[in-house]
Amino acid sequence: MAGHIQDRWYKTETGADGKSSRIKTDRFGVGLRYRARYIGPDGTEKSKSFPDKQKRRAESWLANVEADMSRGDYIAPEAGKVTFEQYATKWMQTQTTDPATRESVEMRLRRHAIPHIGKRPMSSFTPSHVRLWMRTLEGTGLSAAYRRGIFAHVSTVFTAAVEDRVIRTNPCGARSVKAPRIDPRRVKPWPIERVKAVRSALPERYRALVDPAAGCGLRQGEVFGLAVEDVDFLGGVVHVVRQVKLLRNQPVFAPPKGGKERDVPLPESIAVALAGHLTRFPAAEVTLPWRTLDGPPVTATLVFRSPEGLPLNRNRFNDRQWRPALRAAGVPTGRDNGMHALRHFYASVLLDAGESIKALSEYLGHHDPGFTLRTYTHLMPSSEARTRAAVDAAFEDRSATDDGPETAQENL
Repeated sequence: MAGHIQDRWYKTETGADGKSSRIKTDRFGVGLRYRARYIGPDGTEKSKSFPDKQKRRAESWLANVEADMSRGDYIAPEAGKVTFEQYATKWMQTQTTDPATRESVEMRLRRHAIPHIGKRPMSSFTPSHVRLWMRTLEGTGLSAAYRRGIFAHVSTVFTAAVEDRVIRTNPCGARSVKAPRIDPRRVKPWPIERVKAVRSALPERYRALVDPAAGCGLRQGEVFGLAVEDVDFLGGVVHVVRQVKLLRNQPVFAPPKGGKERDVPLPESIAVALAGHLTRFPAAEVTLPWRTLDGPPVTATLVFRSPEGLPLNRNRFNDRQWRPALRAAGVPTGRDNGMHALRHFYASVLLDAGESIKALSEYLGHHDPGFTLRTYTHLMPSSEARTRAAVDAAFEDRSATDDGPETAQENL
């Protein structure tokens, strides 16, 4: 055993006759008696104290420490003393994800996790602490989907702490801890009449925004970032290569969601609508930083801009243009009726026309066709309907010849 157990109540002294004897120290009977001492992987001495009559416990603890070091599972005793707030703050500084994603994660942690669990040392967390915090969040009225996202961020922080040898286990991973359950909700696409009504209710400058969203499946930020050079009117293709995002409420250009550029078919009706919009509201160059507020400047000839020539801000647009248009068209202004509803409309039109899930997934910019299938499977024509149509078509073709079942029977 590389470490040793120190008895702080006694010390050994050698007398004049050369014999050793144990004598009481000044600490005798005061405080914890045994101190297990060892040298940690960082070269510094570590220790833990135990009370009288617990020498075996101290020896067992020291043996476990040395076994952990030999297996590479060692965690320094002081590591877990760092609070959740301290560790999460450092963790956020090391993230290399998209800047907007980092900003969103930081906002959620600072608003909904740190005020409740931020002062607790990392090593002191148990599953019950996590369950209590989640119950507190539930009482705030936040949606299950939003709370599930916050829970995922907190769990990621604990997982990082496990990997950094700050704690042994992630309390969020306990079987008694369940992520907020999201009630399954089926997408209900807008009918074409609603799409037209909302389009007509928008100010003239913004009406054509509906067209690439409902006719090409572009996300709101992608519509805001659409440039003339991205639209191939002759080839009938829209190149989705950028979006306008907000960082600290300041606009930046960024790649499409997930960094996935794509080409989307440009229907003639949408091309005509965009051409008409450009005739009334000519495009103009806009320069924004790329990805981050201090990123390199990038210039694009944006199709849609504010009257002042600025890139559209989603918060102002939704508040001043989109929601008033919904109210004017008699449409509720809830979360299901944002501009994203136009993407659902696009998906429903393509599936109704028999387009494949794989193609739809590519056009929508999804990384996984399985996600597209799970989201829109209920909009696909049922297998029973396809079966009936296929059999009816086959029998209709055969009824025009003399090769039907009765004819075959006669020829036996």
